[in-house]
Amino acid sequence: MQFTQDNLEELNILVRYKLTTTLEGIKVHTTTAAPTTIEATRRLFNKGLVTLADGGYLTALGHEAAEHAHALLGLMNTA
Repeated sequence: MQFTQDNLEELNILVRYKLTTTLEGIKVHTTTAAPTTIEATRRLFNKGLVTLADGGYLTALGHEAAEHAHALLGLMNTA
């Protein structure tokens, strides 16, 4: 099994969220964002990881997923 392009796009959305606060979300502008970003955010919403189809806030499950995404990114980018 390997990461699909969809998985990678969703992980890239998750790492945009700050984990230090639950009061800050993101907004994916459907008029200016890349179609792949829009679709990735919509998939995260459909999976119950974010509160809105265009971003919003992380759900409890989304926060856990974002924590793992941030950790993995950190591990992969260490020198």
